Amino acid sequence: MLHAKEQLMKNRCGIILLAAGSSSRFGEAKQLLRYGHTTLLEHSIHEALESLASEVIVVLGANAETIKPVIKKEKFSIIINALWQEGVASSIRCGLQYLVEKMPAVEAALFMACDQPYINASLLNKLVTLQQQTGDAIVASGYADTTGIPAIFDKKLFPALLQLKGDAGAKKIIMQQNKITTVPFPLGDIDIDTAADYTRL
Repeated sequence: MLHAKEQLMKNRCGIILLAAGSSSRFGEAKQLLRYGHTTLLEHSIHEALESLASEVIVVLGANAETIKPVIKKEKFSIIINALWQEGVASSIRCGLQYLVEKMPAVEAALFMACDQPYINASLLNKLVTLQQQTGDAIVASGYADTTGIPAIFDKKLFPALLQLKGDAGAKKIIMQQNKITTVPFPLGDIDIDTAADYTRL
């Protein structure tokens, strides 16, 4: 029997970590906010690397020249979204295009953000494993009476993801589905958009 990591690599799933925003509501690059012994962004990267994913891609944009030098060099790719001002859709397209180019046989893509501090590898693995077992088009996180990211998308939805424009994120496609498989993530609605959010955290 193959080790879980080897099984997933065989199925070729990649994680795309969206971290290109300007943090306009916060007033500074929230990617670099201290969280425990690290930063919000590096915490997210660490959890992604600890997951079963065979590829991790970090999409930077605003403040990339400040953020990139601070990130510890590990086994993941950093790409710069030059169109970050368009909105999150541009980062989804940028990350997915890179993933498909790097892994032509990719089977699924998992999208996550760096401002949900309670994301962990266990949650990511549940999403990946459930999608792998069921073959469902989308397996998303369930919180606060809704569904959202982190979420994993089967490759048959890649064309739809690549058509997203403006500030329409992956949730637009999630909401278009008649049936959504979810993994409970009770703390998923806690994200860092403002200084007050960070103070509460």
